[in-house]
Amino acid sequence: MIDYSSLAKCWQSLALGHWATDIEALSRSRLSSATHGDFERWRGIIASLEDARSDPAILEEALLGLCPWRKGPFELGGVSIDAEWRSDLKWDRVSQSIAALEGRNVLDVGCGNGYYALRMREAGAQSVIGIDPTLLFVMQFLAINHFAKDDSVFVLPLRLHELPGPARAFDTTFSMGVLYHQRSPIDHLRELKNTLRSNGQLVLETLYLPGEDAFARTPTDRYARMKNVWLLPTIAELTTWLQRSGFRDIEVIDECITATAEQRSTKWMSFDSLDKALAPDDPTMTIEGWPAPQRVVITASVR
Repeated sequence: MIDYSSLAKCWQSLALGHWATDIEALSRSRLSSATHGDFERWRGIIASLEDARSDPAILEEALLGLCPWRKGPFELGGVSIDAEWRSDLKWDRVSQSIAALEGRNVLDVGCGNGYYALRMREAGAQSVIGIDPTLLFVMQFLAINHFAKDDSVFVLPLRLHELPGPARAFDTTFSMGVLYHQRSPIDHLRELKNTLRSNGQLVLETLYLPGEDAFARTPTDRYARMKNVWLLPTIAELTTWLQRSGFRDIEVIDECITATAEQRSTKWMSFDSLDKALAPDDPTMTIEGWPAPQRVVITASVR
């Protein structure tokens, strides 16, 4: 399913050819019916796409079988996938203020179904390797790439710490919507640093708390109905984390409040979304009494 031959060539171009065998073995073990009860159904959908593409109604029914679609939108074979997130809006905000991606080798950590990875390729990246442990997202990417047919972008079923070792090989590393899910955010930042070559750029997007002081807080149970949110910093605190982790040239390039027009339930993600996570009488707060989701994008570099 994953084009391991093209992936091996990509590793070679990054002087990481010694990674190929271990990563292929781990990826193959993850992409099996033994790891998820829906895997065979998903694989059947991928296999059916070539025949289904001749009829948009049949194709739409097949792609709906890969719900929920969290990131998008996509246009695949005449089918419009209106995902939960209008990820194009975030990309428009981010892409204008980062180092040009033309000719760069990119790592996208927590890449989801590869929406941003494909946009990075459109922006001229030489190669993009995305990693995400959620098997459904990997299968969605395989469906998308059935149409895109790009042999220089990959989504692998891995976590950052499962890469074989420090790479110091990527020109740009993205970590968007990942940091607040980490039990140890400092460790995550250090792992990100170890992926970047000298003068490489980190693009970090995460939730933050309002306030001028440097502090962070941990929700006692949930934040905006999410159980796996571990530590929410102010921007001042986040900047300190980056400095202590060895980053320099730290710059805030975007701050925004997440709007329900950007994250919402759709036919392609019919479960509760952001509007159900906000206090009904005060949408500036979550239902748990926290400030409503605010996101910051920061760029930084390494020596």
